[in-house]
Amino acid sequence: MLVSLVLLLLGALAAVVAPRLVSRADWPEREPVVALWVWQCVVAAVLLCFALSMTFSAAAAWQLVRGRVFAPAPHAVVDAYALGANEPWSAVLAVVLACGGLWTGAMLSREIYRSHAGRKRRRMELLVRSPLLPGEEPGGKPLVVLEGERPDAWWLPGAAPQLVITTAALGRLKGSQLDAVLAHEQGHARARHDWLLHCSAALATGFPQIPVFAAFRNEMHRLVELAADDVASRRFGRRTIALALVELNEDRGVFGPCPTPDAQLPQRVNRLLTPVPRLSAGRRLRLTAAAALVPVVPLLVAFVPGLRALG
Repeated sequence: MLVSLVLLLLGALAAVVAPRLVSRADWPEREPVVALWVWQCVVAAVLLCFALSMTFSAAAAWQLVRGRVFAPAPHAVVDAYALGANEPWSAVLAVVLACGGLWTGAMLSREIYRSHAGRKRRRMELLVRSPLLPGEEPGGKPLVVLEGERPDAWWLPGAAPQLVITTAALGRLKGSQLDAVLAHEQGHARARHDWLLHCSAALATGFPQIPVFAAFRNEMHRLVELAADDVASRRFGRRTIALALVELNEDRGVFGPCPTPDAQLPQRVNRLLTPVPRLSAGRRLRLTAAAALVPVVPLLVAFVPGLRALG
């Protein structure tokens, strides 16, 4: 039972402290891809803490679960976890954590269903605005041009991602700006950023009181755009993608004094026009490796008593 409580406290501590530590760091805007990896590892560690805590609590509460979890283990290993004490509290904790796990699954399933339904609806609307020519198949066109007075460009995720751009955007974007915008959207499609956005939205919606999940959702929306900006800027230059963002969004009041839902756009443009040097390759590697070790911590907490008993 002690291991279960330690894992629960470790998960709660990480859920509260991790967002503050990452938000105070000055490197995520310089290395958004590394920051995306760090956030994924932190969230995975929190979920792993709760899942392991549930497993040990259930093993302490019910002999049937204990027999399944520790079936191949020697008696010394089972004794090292002291699973026979505090059975009522173990059962309550196991049930609460199991309900949390079921709720997480329900939120993820709902998000998958909503995203699938929304994607299907948008594709149907796209077919209405851009009918298929004889011999064409739905989703067969990687690039779709729509008649529209508003300059816009976006991508439709799926098995065959499609890039959509309006004729107004084609008229606004000059030179390689169009190529830069397409590279930005292709960066989203290749990295499958839609999965990160859906998972973070499901966790934040299901557990709005847990700080790490709310911060995870907010940072995913910001960092995926920065990562896609970097993909485009490496091919066509920072100034090109910055000017393309201005051309596509200046009519929406984004760059005015009043805040809008797209208030991050001016920050993205400033970041592109006033670049900060990237981190060294060695530091990027150290951050990536350190983040990968974060989910290992709950595993160590879970297995140390058993390894000691075997030793």
